[in-house]
Amino acid sequence: MTELNSPAAPAPAVTGECDVLVIGGGPAGSTAGALLAQRGYKVVVLEKEHHPRFHIGESLLPANLPLFEKLGVADAVRAIGIEKWGAEFVSPWHDNKSQTFMFGDAWDKSMPFSYQVRRSELDEILIRNAARLGAEVLEGCRVREVAFAADRSGATVHAQHEDGRMQDWRARFVVDASGRDTLLGKQFDIKRRNPKHNSSALYAHFTGATRHPGQDEGNITIFWFDHGWFWFIPLADGATSIGAVVWPHYLKSRSKPVKEFFLDTIALCPALAERLAHATLSSDVEATGNFSYACERTHGPNYVMIGDAFTFIDPVFSSGVMLAMQGGFDGADTVDTCLREPAKAAAALAHFDRQVRKGPKEFSWFIYRVTNPTMRDMFMGPRNVWRVKEALLSMLAGDIFGKTPIWGSLAVLKAIFYISSALNYKRTLQAIRMRKVNIRVVEDAAPAAR
Repeated sequence: MTELNSPAAPAPAVTGECDVLVIGGGPAGSTAGALLAQRGYKVVVLEKEHHPRFHIGESLLPANLPLFEKLGVADAVRAIGIEKWGAEFVSPWHDNKSQTFMFGDAWDKSMPFSYQVRRSELDEILIRNAARLGAEVLEGCRVREVAFAADRSGATVHAQHEDGRMQDWRARFVVDASGRDTLLGKQFDIKRRNPKHNSSALYAHFTGATRHPGQDEGNITIFWFDHGWFWFIPLADGATSIGAVVWPHYLKSRSKPVKEFFLDTIALCPALAERLAHATLSSDVEATGNFSYACERTHGPNYVMIGDAFTFIDPVFSSGVMLAMQGGFDGADTVDTCLREPAKAAAALAHFDRQVRKGPKEFSWFIYRVTNPTMRDMFMGPRNVWRVKEALLSMLAGDIFGKTPIWGSLAVLKAIFYISSALNYKRTLQAIRMRKVNIRVVEDAAPAAR
């Protein structure tokens, strides 16, 4: 299939026209749709499901808050969230010691907290905001294919409503925010497994989990264990999101129903099991395989790809929603330039490419090493020499797109990591060999019957 002449099956006549068609109504698509509609474009947002719908990824970063303000939804998000002032790490290789990083200690002290939210509620706020600002939002409508015009004048989007009815739209520009469906990535066969990282996940909600007192109640906790790491995310309604991000071969080893396997996995982490000793499972247990991937490009003639439609690495630093929404802002600016000033389209798309790749690149250096023993040592015994701790906290807060001058200190932090690794070269070599084994491709490491 070629990019500019994607063959399409016979379809009904075009029944709709728009300036921009957005595929997907999650944080990325809703953000882009809202901003473009606000600028006067005729925008259609097609979402395959109906909001509210369940989605994992409940932990937000402080850098999300300015984006909510710009969209006009800050008060609505505040009403559904529990404040998250820091991130706690617990390591069994350090006597189950915990180390908490407070966002207020970051380089920029103006973003000291964020929120934990139910994604069903957050995503509904964002998509309804897009409709409020003028986008036409259609739910229960799945895009099947996008056929791009050979003359680069736009695209025809073929979609199917949940009642089976087919409908086409002709759009000047397409924003792929289809999430893990990666619609254009699959259509153009440009979606690739991430060769540097590979993980799977099991997750569910509990009630009655033990929380920290006071201001620390809403903090996220990361528990390392032999097969990966767990998240512990308190929610405002008393539920707690628990997830295990594990190596695919571990998930592949499952020989029992996923619920029992998940509970057995929790038992492998005594520090987490203790906080769940009086808790009750309150949702189904879900499993996701092949968690890490990237598409070979971020854009093409008349389209951009944002959020998980482009790439997803690992949720350890809660960057997903922030990067999706930031991609929505960058995508909206880019589409606006391409449609309003076509002569500047090439430069705008090149800038978009750099921006969309920047976030995953900066986070991934740490993500690839977060289970490394040297990195665990650094997290469990942080020092602020040359302001490296402040720079790390700024990165963990998502403050990587502004003017905060963290990059020199992050370079020092990376140098400390490499020097420490060299000084412990036997342990480092063993860790490198083990990681190569852990990230190996395992086919069908996806959920089977519950």
